[in-house]
Amino acid sequence: MRTMWCSSTAMAAAGGAMRLEDIPGKKISVIGARRSGIAAARQLSQIGALVTLSDANVVPAFGSATNHLSEAENLNLIVTSDPEVAVSDDTSLIVPSPGVPRDSPMLIRGQNLGIPIWSEIELAERFRISPMAAVTGTNGKTTTTILLASMLLEAGIEAIPCGNVSADEIKCTLLDAALSAKETDPQPILVAEISSFQLEWVDQFAPDVAILTNITPDHMNRYASFEDYCATKSRIFAAQKSEQWAIIGLDNEASRRIGEAGVPSRLLWFSNETELPEGLYGGHVRDNILTVVLPGKEPVSLFPVSLLPPSLPGAHSIQNVLAASLAAILLGADAFSIQRAVTQFKCVPHRMEIIREMQGVRFINNSMCTNAAAAVSSLQGLDRPAVVIMGGAGKNLDYLPIASVLKEKAKYTILIGQVADEMESCFNDAGYSQTRRADSLSTAVSMAWDLASRGDCVILCPASASFDMFRDFEARGEAFRDAVRSLEEVQKR
Repeated sequence: MRTMWCSSTAMAAAGGAMRLEDIPGKKISVIGARRSGIAAARQLSQIGALVTLSDANVVPAFGSATNHLSEAENLNLIVTSDPEVAVSDDTSLIVPSPGVPRDSPMLIRGQNLGIPIWSEIELAERFRISPMAAVTGTNGKTTTTILLASMLLEAGIEAIPCGNVSADEIKCTLLDAALSAKETDPQPILVAEISSFQLEWVDQFAPDVAILTNITPDHMNRYASFEDYCATKSRIFAAQKSEQWAIIGLDNEASRRIGEAGVPSRLLWFSNETELPEGLYGGHVRDNILTVVLPGKEPVSLFPVSLLPPSLPGAHSIQNVLAASLAAILLGADAFSIQRAVTQFKCVPHRMEIIREMQGVRFINNSMCTNAAAAVSSLQGLDRPAVVIMGGAGKNLDYLPIASVLKEKAKYTILIGQVADEMESCFNDAGYSQTRRADSLSTAVSMAWDLASRGDCVILCPASASFDMFRDFEARGEAFRDAVRSLEEVQKR
């Protein structure tokens, strides 16, 4: 039997203008026929709602939606960008997909009509009976989520990684995980990666353990300001109760401010520093040993920093491990199981993923790196000179912080995508001029191979979104893998 420091939250209490029990027979608009929209439409239809699932694009959304919803009743699939078609006057609830911006005409229409809006994770909260740990932040979300799930499983505690996490084979919405967990005894723990987009429309969403890794500028093409982005991230704690837990990164200024402003739950911190400030509890590095200090408990030494595997490089990885370890202990895992999970940890697909090594040149797929801070952390963690492939679709970010680490780590940087001009200008102004240009990712890989020497690495480190050239970061990462495989075939001839 496991000991849990957090409450095992049952189904959230009903509240607000719409309750779960009010839904049968009501008209509900689900906007966006992607993973979360399909999950929401299917479940709402099954409990008797009259669902309209809309998407502005017929392909590829509706091919996928039709396959997943072939047996659903009370469901109308429509292709439209017309707010009055997607959201009728008698709609009782709107469930938008994360990709739908807050200023979407459909959501503005819903607000003007006074219609409640729930994200898919808010809907999941109304259904779940399992304990839940949720991870948000700008960087480190996926690694921390998968680490935490691995720690729990290693300790013999059933866990389901879910939510926004997308790492090749791991693709499960929080709603699907919550529903499948209801059929299991004992209840597994839901370990959910949560994006800021998903937190925009929550009310009762209250994880038993909520982790905020860090906040750095990202998605500035969606949010009015960095402060707006931070406020959205902080909503992961907003509905927590006093017996639940918040775990927050102390070393990051923006996340620290949120913790210092106060949260309704019990607060723990994690830091790379040798000691936490007096009166604070959490995880830190003492004498090069990852250490956890909980209220009323003796310090727990987990393992030396030297045991971190190559799949967890750099100072940011220590922070991810500390955050996951704190949550794992609160949820019943022991120190030995945590150590085993960390030392056996494999690269997260598309996150510092070593593809292969050819003639002494290592190829690293870091396609999940979609902002400047992630690029800086990733490049700082390299242990060999690099030829960097960078660029993609812009998000109104400042690329200047990348220039200094390129000077230190990058022999050359090959720029691709819409932001190539902006990046090159920024880097040149900062005194880094070792840039090249390519019109495609495959061309960039070939160029990088020609520029690299034995003992170097070639790393895809975009610091940008993928949507100018690819469906998503996974498609970009797979294209990088394909280009490396093709290059290898050429070398074998």
